[in-house]
Amino acid sequence: MTTTVRKIKKQSNFEITSWKWMRYSAVALLPLVWIHVLIKDVIVGVHNIDTFYVRDIWAIWGWKVYDILLLAFTFAHGVNGLRNVSMDFFHSEKARKIVDWGLIVLWVLVSGIGALAIIAGARPEMLV
Repeated sequence: MTTTVRKIKKQSNFEITSWKWMRYSAVALLPLVWIHVLIKDVIVGVHNIDTFYVRDIWAIWGWKVYDILLLAFTFAHGVNGLRNVSMDFFHSEKARKIVDWGLIVLWVLVSGIGALAIIAGARPEMLV
């Protein structure tokens, strides 16, 4: 007796990609957030954080990359949650695509502006 093996090609769509992104990025986001909380709130203490502290931290490229990843992953989770909620209000496929692309553009813009601010660094002398 022979057995036949059916091969089914899985279709990848935006929902599956979004679902996977949330799970994979959470693996990176959890240690990023808890290390941030440990360092900034426990070790340094929020009362010691000022623009001079931020300037000194962002003088190191490793911290810049760390903060950019934290910003991008965190905001991506928020935007994806907003996208899921918007599905309750937008029922046509065209409206959902417009909202999805609008949220992607919003995520790229806000993450890009945040990354630019982090890369440019904090300059306390300009704030006076």
